[in-house]
Amino acid sequence: MNKILKNTLILTAITLVAGLGLGLVYEVTKAPIAQAQETAKKEAWQKVFPEADINDFEQIEIDQAAADQALADMGVNGTVDEACTVGDLGYVVTATDKNGFGGSIQVTVGITSDGTVNGVSILSINETAGLGMKATESSFYGQYEGKQTEKFVVSKDGGDGEPIDALSGATITSRSVTGAVNAALGYYQAAFQ
Repeated sequence: MNKILKNTLILTAITLVAGLGLGLVYEVTKAPIAQAQETAKKEAWQKVFPEADINDFEQIEIDQAAADQALADMGVNGTVDEACTVGDLGYVVTATDKNGFGGSIQVTVGITSDGTVNGVSILSINETAGLGMKATESSFYGQYEGKQTEKFVVSKDGGDGEPIDALSGATITSRSVTGAVNAALGYYQAAFQ
């Protein structure tokens, strides 16, 4: 009985020290991680609207009903995460598609006031190196830019919309990026037109 009590106290002490250590590490790293995420977000905004000054971007609250409608209309399993206005130039919408090969893919899309996709920046992606990660190259995401359309489709899938050539060996990734761009475009159409 004495041995069981002793082992219980030792395990309790180890667990307490480990928990306090993890809590301390979390508190120390929380602010730098949040700052890095905020910086990445603002860099993405600037990338999709390079002609705008950083002070032109004004974050606005998401209209959840419009977001839900946009996702349903576009057939996207995802979320509309953020939106902001860019002065008189247009809007920036950040959206996530949850159907990537390696998980969710989050993109930021700049859309001019007339509905033209001004730029696309990939914020979060975890796809296969050499295949799906090619979605981060401008040769792929550049296909969306400068297009004024209701919707994009991966060309090998067919359907109505502006065709996008899929990445070789990474069709699922291509569909997911296209889904996220469509979610952003759909939100623009539902909330800002």
